[in-house]
Amino acid sequence: MPDMTPPGQPEPFDALVVGAGFAGLYALHKLRDQMGLRVRVYEAGGGVGGTWYWNRYPGARCDIESHQYSYSFSEQLQQEWHWSEKYAAQPEILRYLEHVAERFDLTRDITFNTRISGARFDEANGEWILEVAGQPVARAPFLISALGTLSAPKPPEYPGFDRFRGQVYVTGTWPHEGVDFTGQRVAVIGTGASGVQAIPEIAKQAAQLTVFQRTPNFATPSRNGPMTADYEQSIKSRYAALRRQARESFGGIPFDQIQPSALAVSAQERRQVYERCYAEGGFRLFFDSFADLLLDPEANRTAAEFVHEKIRSRVKDPAVAALLCPRDHPYGTKRPPLEVDYYETYNRDNVQLVDLHRTPIVEIMPLGIRTGEREYPLDSIVLATGFDASTGPLLRMNVRGRGGLRLNDKWATARARIWESPCRAFRTCSSSPGRRARQCSTTCRWRSRTTSSGRPTASPICANVAFPPSSRPWTPKTAGSPTPTRSPKARCCRAPTPGTWAPTCRASRARRWCIWAAPRPTGKSATRWQRTAIEALRWLLARLLRNPLTGAFPGRSGPGQRPRRSAVFDGSRAGPCRGFPTCVGSNLHRV
Repeated sequence: MPDMTPPGQPEPFDALVVGAGFAGLYALHKLRDQMGLRVRVYEAGGGVGGTWYWNRYPGARCDIESHQYSYSFSEQLQQEWHWSEKYAAQPEILRYLEHVAERFDLTRDITFNTRISGARFDEANGEWILEVAGQPVARAPFLISALGTLSAPKPPEYPGFDRFRGQVYVTGTWPHEGVDFTGQRVAVIGTGASGVQAIPEIAKQAAQLTVFQRTPNFATPSRNGPMTADYEQSIKSRYAALRRQARESFGGIPFDQIQPSALAVSAQERRQVYERCYAEGGFRLFFDSFADLLLDPEANRTAAEFVHEKIRSRVKDPAVAALLCPRDHPYGTKRPPLEVDYYETYNRDNVQLVDLHRTPIVEIMPLGIRTGEREYPLDSIVLATGFDASTGPLLRMNVRGRGGLRLNDKWATARARIWESPCRAFRTCSSSPGRRARQCSTTCRWRSRTTSSGRPTASPICANVAFPPSSRPWTPKTAGSPTPTRSPKARCCRAPTPGTWAPTCRASRARRWCIWAAPRPTGKSATRWQRTAIEALRWLLARLLRNPLTGAFPGRSGPGQRPRRSAVFDGSRAGPCRGFPTCVGSNLHRV
């Protein structure tokens, strides 16, 4: 049907999708081809691919095995596509997504080279209006953000980049024509996942490579290799079972050899398990060794020491090896990057490692980088400093809800309020399309404190979170205390034993459910290690309790039942909040 929209007026649709990566392409296929809706997708890039369209730096590849890092909605697609490597590189992943877009005729409903500058909710008509360069272009009752978590590169943190006379490259927006570093003096700032992949490849070309490291990572080998015909056939013959196992597995990876505890076996048996996982590569050491690595500090220490030992065995210079061994966070509390000859790269004569904790960068000079210790003359600088993940892409889209409330302003409050305190202004944002769910009226959570003897204890804190925390402050209550008068439906949970898990209860008129959260050490009694580990566990457990496809909690995932949703509202999996109706944060990656 021809478009009859008057000039200057936004074109009407049933649903709007922002982003044409894995999530955006599937959202278009699901909504248009399976549900029969009129859909339009807007993409800032010149083609499909999302993060794989932009991240073209040398060495870029996925850290999930190729046959798992793919769509499952079409059995024919699964059987016909051939992956050349166990872990696919960026060019092959991009070819796969281009093939999917062509095979299902998706590009006809995608507008490329269009960056959304604003998304506002029209309360009068109950619709979302997308803006490009400040002008309205489309409207629909449903808005789906498929921006992903890794689409907004972090801006440079150091002054002076505008004065640098050489070239500056960002791994997240790498030139499509590639870069030749032959004979150059190159600096790489950052040793996260992108840096770990790019550094070995750049070192092969550069005359001198200087790596500026702030935080080392527990990188483990991927053991990548060609996809053999026998291995590929074994996967394709049981794809359905593997997909089901992945959806039911910790981390979404179908590993099945995990043992209960690293401390329940002898040191020799534990060593054998670690050696097996390290030799097989990938995330097996993290996901397929012992179940208590993220629950018991002593168990975690055994895994960390094992990785430290492997690093020292692969790096010849003991001083450099010591810098590459992480000491400021437990193993697994940050995603462990997969690497190919990363640690061996530091054995090269043309590679130098600079510890930014000891000698931080002061400024970027016209001819190089100056630290607190010396200057480094350079021809090119590579920024592998990561992304403004999860919330960053949505904030850059300038989302405005009821009453013109900007999401940026709402999220300008403390991080704790984003995770724990929904409010009236954000009504029904959800992580996947479905029935609207009203926000629970009450949240109880635990706050740890220290007694006069210095021993940590825990006490419940109850509040009616339907009101902004600034106007209705959290009020401490003792275990077994009566319900707070200002929140007649609130209930406090029993006081947990110090050091154990405590239930976080949330109630509404229709139901009451619990998630599990750890007591938080506070004040001088809390070490940085403890805070990091507990926050990581809260993040993991909140997701483990949810069905990754429906967002439902156990016991409420049946057909036609309203799913119980997490109160976490981020760029990839948004919790229910009042003010952005039917704005859906998509996490349709593994579908």
